[in-house]
Amino acid sequence: MIPAEFDYIAPDTLEDAISALKGGGEDAKLLAGGHSLLPLMKLRLAAPSLLVDLRKVPGLDGAARENGGWRIGAMTRHAALERNGELGVLARAAGTIADPQVRNRGTIGGSLAHGDPASDLPAVLLIADGSVTVRGSGGERSIAAGDLFQDYLETSIAPDEVLTEVRVADLGEYGFGYQKFNRRSEDWAMVAVCAVVRMENGSAADVRVGLTNMGSTPLRATAVEEALRGQPLNADSIAQAAEQAAEGTDPPADLNASAEYKAHLARVLCKRALEEAAGLS
Repeated sequence: MIPAEFDYIAPDTLEDAISALKGGGEDAKLLAGGHSLLPLMKLRLAAPSLLVDLRKVPGLDGAARENGGWRIGAMTRHAALERNGELGVLARAAGTIADPQVRNRGTIGGSLAHGDPASDLPAVLLIADGSVTVRGSGGERSIAAGDLFQDYLETSIAPDEVLTEVRVADLGEYGFGYQKFNRRSEDWAMVAVCAVVRMENGSAADVRVGLTNMGSTPLRATAVEEALRGQPLNADSIAQAAEQAAEGTDPPADLNASAEYKAHLARVLCKRALEEAAGLS
C-alpha cells in the first residue's frame, strides 16, 4: 500500500529536530533508519503527519569506550555494531538482524525506541545493564533499560524526546551466547535468548539471560540466573536451569507459533545460549 500523505523535514541540528518534533505534536514521528516505521506506514498502521529525519544531525553515530563502558550513538547502524567484535553479545545479536540491506540502514536507536519485543537488541540492552539518553524540550535524561520498555511497542520516551545515545556495560570478561529461532533469516525472532557468563574459581560469579518475544516487553530469565549463580557450569547444571526459562513469561501466540511452542523454544535456546557462553559448545 501507499502511505498516507505526510510532511517531511531533515533538520541540521538536534535542537532543530526537537523543535520540529514538538511543533508537530503527537502526530510527528522521528525517522532514523526507517525499517521499523516505514513498513507500518505502508500498511497504514501508522500515519504520521510529519516525519523528522535525523540523518543530517551530527554526533549521533559511532561507538566508543567511555567510563568503563560503551557509548553508542543512536544513529549507529546495525552493520557497524556487527563489525565491532569488542561489543560481544551486542555485535553477535546485531549480526542476526534481518539481512545485510536492513543492517546497513537500521539503527540501534530506532530499534530500541520502537519497542518491539521481537527485536533482537532490547533484551541485549537488559542484560548489558544498558540505558538510553534522551533529549527533549525539557532537557536531557537517562532511562535505564528496565524502565524503558513499558508494553508492546510502547516505551517511556516522551513524544517530544529524541533518543541520542545508548550506553552499555563493557562485558569483555564475560563469555556470551546468542540463539535465535525464526522461519527465515530475515524474519523477526519467534524466540531468541541472549546469555552472558562471568566465571570465577570454576563457578559462575554472574549469569544474565535475556528473552526476546516471550512477553509484551523483553524479559530477564531470573529463575535461570538465580539457579546458576555461584554454581559450576556444566551440561547437567545448565540443562536443569534452562528448564525454568519460561517461568514468569507470557509469550504471544501468533501465526508462526503457539504460546506453548514458544515456551519450549525458550527452554531449548536458553540451554544452547548458556552452553555457548560457558564455552561448552
